[in-house]
Amino acid sequence: MGRYVARRLLQMIPVFIGTTLLIFLMVHILPGDPIRAMWGDKAADPAQVEALRHKFGLDQSLPMQYINYMKDLFQLDFGETFGGRPVWDEMSRAFPVTIRLTIVAMAIEMIVGLGLGAWAGLKAGKAPDTGVLIFTLVVISIPVFILGYVARFVFADTLHWVAPNVEDSMDITQLFLPGFVLAMLSMAYVARLTRTTFAENLRADYMRTALAKGLPRRRIVGVHLLRNSLIPVVTFLGTDVGGFIGGAVVTEGIFNVQGVGNLLYRALQQREGSTIVGVVTVFVLIILVINLIVDLLYAVLDPRIRYA
Repeated sequence: MGRYVARRLLQMIPVFIGTTLLIFLMVHILPGDPIRAMWGDKAADPAQVEALRHKFGLDQSLPMQYINYMKDLFQLDFGETFGGRPVWDEMSRAFPVTIRLTIVAMAIEMIVGLGLGAWAGLKAGKAPDTGVLIFTLVVISIPVFILGYVARFVFADTLHWVAPNVEDSMDITQLFLPGFVLAMLSMAYVARLTRTTFAENLRADYMRTALAKGLPRRRIVGVHLLRNSLIPVVTFLGTDVGGFIGGAVVTEGIFNVQGVGNLLYRALQQREGSTIVGVVTVFVLIILVINLIVDLLYAVLDPRIRYA
């Protein structure tokens, strides 16, 4: 196991460098001058423009800019915004909010998605199975931004159960509605995936053996069936973290959540390359670590899986 983890950590290095390089190039080859855009329609002073370009290193070649960025990155220096604020401070304020929102969404996705999927799988071919499949199909068909506005209209503007906008992003109870909207699409996929694996594993030989041995139904379903059915679900949940963070851009905008999605949206509008690259760099690190954790969970869920 130790050798496998070490090998995976070494494999992360070229993936990390390649991903950050692609993002860096995509951000810095966009048309237009972000420094000159700070003046809008007003005439810009050429001397001030050149001074700012030199301050942010934009007067250097792209390879040199990337090398300098990576040097600073190893010192946890993500640069400054055009307003003079350290990018690290901006991310330190925004990331905890998005992490809490992601935790809420993941909890809803796992509890509701696994519950509906297991129920449908155990009732395969019956009315509950059909109802769950129709419900998940409807959810998958609705775009997230429409679902967000509908949820806010129903629960906030009509029923007045919650505030239409998140007033305190540090209060996790106010993140329940945006977390529910963020989780809906993934919850539907988890339910369908769980339903399929449950229905397939119910027909497996080890299930017939467990029934023949006279094991209690609770143990058969809760240990044998659930444990073997979770492997593909865990894979989806691990890869879905990146989707949650990406979907937070839309959800945080609808509910005025002051998280990474809001930060990234403002940075894209202002073309603040240092903020965009810094946020995406942290995204890449999070996704790489989560993928490693998911791979290690396989051995926990299925004792037959061993890593050399």
